[in-house]
Amino acid sequence: MPLSLNLPSRLLMLSLLTVTHKTYAAGKEVETSESLIVIIAILLIVQTLLIIGLQRSRLKNKAAKNLLKLHQKDLEEKIQERTQSLHQKNLELENSIKTQKIIASQLQDTKRQLQTMINSVPDILVGVAADGKITYWNTAAFERTGVAFDKALGSHILTALPKLPITTEQLTEIIKSQKPFIHQHIQQIEHEEPHFYDLRIYPLVNNQASGAVIQLKDITKRIQLENMMIQNEKMSSLGELAAGIAHEINNPLGIILHNVQNILRRTSTDLASNKKIAEKHQLNLENFSHYLAEREILQFLNNIKEAGERAGTIVSNMLEFSHGNYNEKTWVDLKKVVAQAVELNHSASVVDQKKMAQIKVIVTFSQDFPLIYGSAAELQQVFLNLLRNAYQALISEDYEKADELSVSISAYTRKNEAIIDVTDNGPGMKEKVKSHIFEPFFTTKDVGKGTGLGLSVSYFIITEHHKGNISVNSHYGKGATFKIRLPMTGDRQFSLDI
Repeated sequence: MPLSLNLPSRLLMLSLLTVTHKTYAAGKEVETSESLIVIIAILLIVQTLLIIGLQRSRLKNKAAKNLLKLHQKDLEEKIQERTQSLHQKNLELENSIKTQKIIASQLQDTKRQLQTMINSVPDILVGVAADGKITYWNTAAFERTGVAFDKALGSHILTALPKLPITTEQLTEIIKSQKPFIHQHIQQIEHEEPHFYDLRIYPLVNNQASGAVIQLKDITKRIQLENMMIQNEKMSSLGELAAGIAHEINNPLGIILHNVQNILRRTSTDLASNKKIAEKHQLNLENFSHYLAEREILQFLNNIKEAGERAGTIVSNMLEFSHGNYNEKTWVDLKKVVAQAVELNHSASVVDQKKMAQIKVIVTFSQDFPLIYGSAAELQQVFLNLLRNAYQALISEDYEKADELSVSISAYTRKNEAIIDVTDNGPGMKEKVKSHIFEPFFTTKDVGKGTGLGLSVSYFIITEHHKGNISVNSHYGKGATFKIRLPMTGDRQFSLDI
């Protein structure tokens, strides 16, 4: 391989030759050719070494560039791969966020729908934790108690519902047992009227959370409807019985009353035919009349007549059940009917007149009280029966009497109903008496002092003939209130909101 001198090497050799020539030209001693060859050889060696080093440097640079390009390519591929991976991750993350937003929106919609469904339930629904703290409070709970959701949330269930018939210990035991709890027909007095509830407690079936759902269902209307159906069934059964009894009693009763009337007429001193026959038998009719009066025979006859007429009234009432004899209906001034009933009750010999004088009757009608479509005679009978029962309760001796004995009759309207309350401050009723008070032939009076039909007839007249409702609210020792509800339109309106 021929050697090519680069510019520095050539300049060095040129300088050496110039120096040698000058030395020779100046007359110095000319060096020998061998020395010159040695110098030239040295220079060539140096040049060769420089060329070799430079070539190696070039090769190393080229290898380094190639390696750099290779690393650069690998790095670019890795960057591109990482960029694609990041882009894919970003897409997945964006899709995940979108999915999460959709799920969150669906969860919110489901939550709102569930809340709407729960709040649409008319029953009180309350969620409680294991410690009895409230976690949910629906709209019905707020409407019934007046306690807002934010105030109820976190408070104890017995604080928000103090009348709930259950203790904290019982609630804890129900939640632990994981068995539903049911308590039916719970009675509470609200606005001076009895209300009935069914209590159900359902433990949560979730291992991650411990608590229960409490349901309080108002069954007042259902109980009233059931009682009305039972009472109507009893009235229907009584009708069949009354028809047979009434006809069997009516004939001999008519004979008794007719004969008593004839005896009274034929012993009277006012009839000319009686005097004529007495003279025929040489009997002093005046003396005979005095004898009858002194021996109270005429009083006995009058007692027989009154008893017979009372029995006739009972028969008439029994026939009312069996035949459904509707009296003619018109628009009735109930205030006038009540006044007549009060007057009739005073004149009747139901109780001792001196005791009756001690009883104060208070009648109050609202100014806008309307006329009622019905039978004045039947409604008068109802109020007369209620007044007689109130009077008899007030004069009884088995309770501590109030300072002033009173019967109050108040009439007012509410929505589409006319309501009449008949209240006394007498002894009231025990629960077992109250549950049978409208049953036929049920009476708390002594034998011979009551038939047990007065309130049954009243119930029949109000519910069947006037399409209304009659109920009683009473606690023993605290008096009694009979509440009559009559439709102002003359038509019965059923409510099956159970």
